[in-house]
Amino acid sequence: MGRPREHDERTAAALLDAAERIVDSSGADALSVRGVAEDVGTTTRAVYSLFGSKDGLVVALSVRAFEMLGASIRALPLTKDPAADLVEAGVVVFRDFAIGHPSLFKIAVQRNVGSPTLADEIVNAQVAAFEGLEARVARLKHAGLLGGRTVRDAASQFHALCEGLAALELRGQISPNEGERLWRDALGALVVGFNLSPRRRPRRTTTTH
Repeated sequence: MGRPREHDERTAAALLDAAERIVDSSGADALSVRGVAEDVGTTTRAVYSLFGSKDGLVVALSVRAFEMLGASIRALPLTKDPAADLVEAGVVVFRDFAIGHPSLFKIAVQRNVGSPTLADEIVNAQVAAFEGLEARVARLKHAGLLGGRTVRDAASQFHALCEGLAALELRGQISPNEGERLWRDALGALVVGFNLSPRRRPRRTTTTH
């Protein structure tokens, strides 16, 4: 029989919870291996054993964020209205996540990880979450509501608007009382606009004198 693992998934989850609390209360710069370990009542050895380093801990937080987003999108019920379902994903999934987990939003969506090797782990989780969004956008395409756009382009534009709205609300530039209404209005307008053919820039003509 092999040796039992000294630190299990419950310890890992507790450490990630502690890391999120620290970032929420004091910012990403306050995150440290020792601080996370002390918050949980364990040793720094546990953090290094489970995550390898502080960077590994940040990566794990980012992966957790995208896994949460992906799972929430998959769990959101579908109706016969693909446009309404896409807006719902933005409001119920993306907005609720950003407001409920601001530190995860900032670390995963807005923060760059220095090590390319570690960043690869984030990319895999990010791609999986984005595929859930693309699946909802694909329903618009099948209904003829993308105006000639690709699913990838429309999903990227939708995500960009969600990210911008979340950043504004987290900075206090959107009132919480007005947040849901503004999100639904903005995302609804974007989705309606998808049905219009993209405007092409006129080709420049050269003149000779």
